[in-house]
Parts: sequence; C-alpha cells; structure tokens
Amino acid sequence: MTRTVALIGGSGFLGTGLRDRLVAADTEVIVVGRGPASQHDGWRSVQWDAVSLGPWVDELGAADTIVHLAGKRVDCRPSERNPAELIASRAGTVDLVGAALERLGHVPDAWIQLSSLARFGDVPEGHIDEYSRLPLSGVPQQVKVCRRWEQAFREVTEKIPRTVLLRPGIAIGGAGDPATKQMTRLVRFGLAGPVAGGRQWVSWIAAEDMFALLRRAVTNDVMSGTYHLTAPEPVTNREFMAAYRRALGRRFGLPAPRILTQVGARLLGSDPALVLTGRAALPRRLLDEGYTFAVTDLDEAVDRAISVMT
Repeated sequence: MTRTVALIGGSGFLGTGLRDRLVAADTEVIVVGRGPASQHDGWRSVQWDAVSLGPWVDELGAADTIVHLAGKRVDCRPSERNPAELIASRAGTVDLVGAALERLGHVPDAWIQLSSLARFGDVPEGHIDEYSRLPLSGVPQQVKVCRRWEQAFREVTEKIPRTVLLRPGIAIGGAGDPATKQMTRLVRFGLAGPVAGGRQWVSWIAAEDMFALLRRAVTNDVMSGTYHLTAPEPVTNREFMAAYRRALGRRFGLPAPRILTQVGARLLGSDPALVLTGRAALPRRLLDEGYTFAVTDLDEAVDRAISVMT
C-alpha cells in the first residue's frame, strides 16, 4: 500500500530534499506551500497562505502522515515583535493544520514535527539529550518560541496514534545547504575565525543522516516521541570555523569579538544569539535504537559539503 505524506512548508532545503527521497521510495507526496499549485511525477503541490483555511485543506484528507516543516526564518534582528511573529509562523501553522484536520474529521496515522535545539537556550557547559531538563525561560527568540511551538504540537496531536518531535542540529551538505553557503562566504572574506572566543557549542549533522532520519521518522512506525537529530560529536564554535577554513585551504580567519558580533549582526538584520549561544546535544535515543550514522566526523561532513558546492 502506497503511503501518502503531506509536507507542510515543504519547499525549503529540508522539504525539497525529503520530498525527493520519499518520491524515490514510491511515496506519494503532497507539498503544502506558498508557491502555485502544480503537478509532478510522484508529487503535487497545493498553495496556502499559512494563516487561513482554504482549498488546500481537502488535500490533507488523503494524507496518512503529516510532516510539518513550516516556520519563518529565525535569522532575524531581535525585537519585541519578532517572537510573536515566529510563534505565529510555527505554533500558528501547527494550530492551522490541526484545524484543517478537525474540519475534515480526518486523523492521520502519524504527525512528524520539526522543532529546534534552541528549546534548551544557551547551555555553555555539559551535554544535553532527549532526557535533559527543559528550561522555563531564556533567549525569547529561542526558548519562548520553541516552548509555544512544541506546546501547540502536543495539544493538536492528542488523538494521533504516532507523533515524532525532531530537534535537529545544523545540517551540513546536500544541494542548497544554507550553512555551507554562509560559511564559504565568511572564509573567502577572511572572517571565519572564532566568535566571542569560540567556546560555545555547535551541534551539527551531515545531510546524509538528516534526510535518512527524516525519512526514517516517516516510514518507521516504531519511531515515536522526541529525538535529537545530531551527530554524536558536537564541536565548539572554534572547531566548527576551523573545519571550514581547512576545507577551503585558509589557515587564518579573523576572530570576531562579542561586541563586534552583536553590533554587526544587528546591522545585517540577524540575531547575534544564533552564534553567541550554543548547546552540545547528543542523539541518545537514536544511538540506543541502534542507528548507525553515515558521518560522525565534522571534517568529513564539511569536505563533502564543499565538494557539492563546488
């Protein structure tokens, strides 16, 4: 029996990569996104505005599995308004899909939900896994947004038999990899030195494993609950920057002091907390379940990513 998956917000880097892999595995895919409706071999897209019910709702009636990837880009200048907008684009769209299913009277077999390791805020020391205590407060554009996001998911999916919450690290590799695009620019301008001393943790995952695990969450009916999608070896910001410099043949990268990072990020419309905070996340449940990572070495992941870019 062919599985039908609805990818909510499935037109970005993760969505298109997962879509292509599911189609290759003979899964029927419905992409719900902002682009115009279209028909393709193995998948079709329907348009929504991410705020209101519309003709797209009827398409969900055929879905066995919901994969929710929608959300506004987090790399934006901090403001009092931004957390509310981020919550609307994440928790709000979860609520919207829940309302659509309720209107249809349809209960899918599974709902796979993307979240973020930013739910833990800044964790300068020690490691975290799926069993670590969650903070009640922290950086508003991290902890506050993720708390509401995950709360909406839990409330909307109470009647769904299987639910999976995924908190991924930075994905490295694959066509359109945004992290490698950004790091390549920094290295070529001589700017990829340690940020604010470089001690903050970076949790990462190779694209091969990211997409394999996203597909596993869809197709493996035993997979349930919360998972960290990260390689088993988190690194510091200093190590992360150095890996890209090595891959691109640059020995030196200009360090970025904390104050310069804060000012520069705001001038560029970015959130300095993205690089000034960090956490060392471990994929405890995946390891316990026997998953074998394709790539566990950061240098190998970066080398593969650079080879695809060039």
